[in-house]
Amino acid sequence: MTRVLQFGLGPIGCATARLVAERTGLQLVAGVDVDPAKVGRDLGEVAGMARVGVPVVATLEEALAREPADAALHTTSSYFPLFREQAEGLLKAGLDVVSTSEELSFPWHDNAEEADALHKIAVQTGRTILGTGVNPGFLMDSLPLFLTALSQTVERISIRRVINASKRRGPFQAKIGSGLTPEAFMERMEAGRMGHVGLPESIAMIFDTLGQTLSRYESSVEPVIASALTETEHFSVQPGMVKGLHQTASGFTADGELVSLTFIASLDSEEDTDTITISGRPNLEVTLKGTNGDLATVAIAVNSIRRVVDAPPGLMTMRDLPIVSWSP
Repeated sequence: MTRVLQFGLGPIGCATARLVAERTGLQLVAGVDVDPAKVGRDLGEVAGMARVGVPVVATLEEALAREPADAALHTTSSYFPLFREQAEGLLKAGLDVVSTSEELSFPWHDNAEEADALHKIAVQTGRTILGTGVNPGFLMDSLPLFLTALSQTVERISIRRVINASKRRGPFQAKIGSGLTPEAFMERMEAGRMGHVGLPESIAMIFDTLGQTLSRYESSVEPVIASALTETEHFSVQPGMVKGLHQTASGFTADGELVSLTFIASLDSEEDTDTITISGRPNLEVTLKGTNGDLATVAIAVNSIRRVVDAPPGLMTMRDLPIVSWSP
């Protein structure tokens, strides 16, 4: 039985806590969150399930003083500077860590020094840390890499993810700019704290795994504008306002473009699919439907726990582990 501490109780953290509670091989033993409205309440109540007899506490130290744990599910910030100290603290406390922080999925592209330092701490403490999720972590990196096992040659990899964001949680709808003016959308994008996080990490993982040198990286983003009133549980978007975003990223070798990623997320999107195209010998195309990002991220994080607990110490990526699969 693996004793699991839930670190961060936003919508994703609450959902991972609920899924842990369902699993026969996992035991939910603690919950940590800094929100005063959650601290002191029963973890089950906060997570939206039956009471579990464990209060939410504000610090890791308080949680471990009440009950030991083996592993932590870390679901807080996307950005390395904001979650680094949390990750270090979890490792130093003797916990294996599965994190949904996007910039941890393959951090050597933009945060190489910090990643090396975190790896060193993991090795010194004898623990393992993994950054994963549906994207980055699966759809735009580890899954297409696994599909290249069918390839004799690979000339180009193109991945297109289109999301009907009306089906997603409120924070995600806000993250794609829902309800903003186009001008406010671009201002927030330029500030670097809005939009999808993880495209550089996915491209870097693909290049590194295929043994290719990333000579140039290009990206762009533009708003998707509502042509009619668009309403969800969380937003009411007037015509002319932003209802989503269209992001692209490309990675080039010295010979040209090798990887192309397209990420489109908007409210009331008629399309809701993921398509992976590998050009080479043979040409391959795989289309997935039904990969709800919230459900899938929760699943892959929880399903990764047993692999991380069994893995050698260090900072791991999804390409480093045995295949992550569902288990009861």
